[in-house]
Amino acid sequence: MKHGWRHTISGAIVVAGVCWLGLVASAAGQAAPAQAAAAPGVQMSENFFKNVQVLKGIPVDEFMDAMGMFSSSLGYDCASCHSDEIHHTRDAFAITTPAITRARGMVAMVNNINRMYFGGQPRVTCFTCHRTNYKPDNVPSLAAQYADLVDDPNAMTIVADRRTTVDQVFTKYMQALGGADRVARLTSYTAKGSYAGFNTGGGEVPVEIYAKAPDQRAQITRLPDSDNFKIFDGRSGWAAEGWRPMPLLEFTGGNLAGMKVDAMVAFPAGLQKAFSQWQVGSGIIDDKVVQVLQGTKPGELPVNFYFDEAGLLVRQVRWNKTSVGTVPTQIDYSDYRDAGGVKVPFRIVMTWTDGQNTFALTEVRPNVAIDAARFAKPAPFQRK
Repeated sequence: MKHGWRHTISGAIVVAGVCWLGLVASAAGQAAPAQAAAAPGVQMSENFFKNVQVLKGIPVDEFMDAMGMFSSSLGYDCASCHSDEIHHTRDAFAITTPAITRARGMVAMVNNINRMYFGGQPRVTCFTCHRTNYKPDNVPSLAAQYADLVDDPNAMTIVADRRTTVDQVFTKYMQALGGADRVARLTSYTAKGSYAGFNTGGGEVPVEIYAKAPDQRAQITRLPDSDNFKIFDGRSGWAAEGWRPMPLLEFTGGNLAGMKVDAMVAFPAGLQKAFSQWQVGSGIIDDKVVQVLQGTKPGELPVNFYFDEAGLLVRQVRWNKTSVGTVPTQIDYSDYRDAGGVKVPFRIVMTWTDGQNTFALTEVRPNVAIDAARFAKPAPFQRK
């Protein structure tokens, strides 16, 4: 195992864990904003973080994804670049260390390459050379050259399967869930269970989920010293969670689009019509063949959906553009159980460049009345 892989595992946890402690990172690098202007009221990185010299004009949620890009690409955590004082005070993130100076130069170099050879498109990123290793290899590896080829099932570019149609995959999906009629009658649900993540030290805490068709979702995690909220009302999304860099974080760009997809997956009857174009492919997850559907719509990155042999959804992969490259989010679904005649995944694992969260549900109640106030913008996070 490479040294970089070991750092990637711990680095992703520490990057997010530092945010949970209420600490914030300073920016590193020169890059143009990757997304369109954020909605009025969305706070920009330079107005919130300290010592943002060149990564300006991007929303706070995109800024944190950029930090995740650095962490994942180099196999680093916050302490790898920042002063050791970050463990004691958030102000220490503003200290310019040699590693931060080097990172700024590296990102400027990457931007120059992209401008010169790729018309300004972010074709080259930190990951292009580092590939989860803090020091890029410059000698060819015979072990890698002659190893068995392994396709990445999470690739954004998929090979089309012309033997299978989109309608066939969705028809099988509806049948696996309990039938199209029953799925169409699912209009809301509430759920209870446990949540575990970096911000709980891996321990389990109670979680409640409220969802309403077609795309509203509210999540409440009950930590000993606070309640944490993550809410999507169908158009806007927010997080009032203790591990976030700010008391109330508003989501933008691909993160906001991703919240909508996550909410729609709970009500599969409308999923096919949610995207303007589809293509079919195939892949392998855990040595098992899966059918891949990739949905796209104008102005957004695609979303991949993976179905097992029985027709059930086992994974979703989506992406978000940042000013330093594109980062993935993977959500795995398993332990399907009957809830009012429709099969529902009782285990959900969300993995992204800043950490991993696991939801283990114990109860799902379908078609219950939910107060509209559940999906309202939450108050800023505050400890009890």
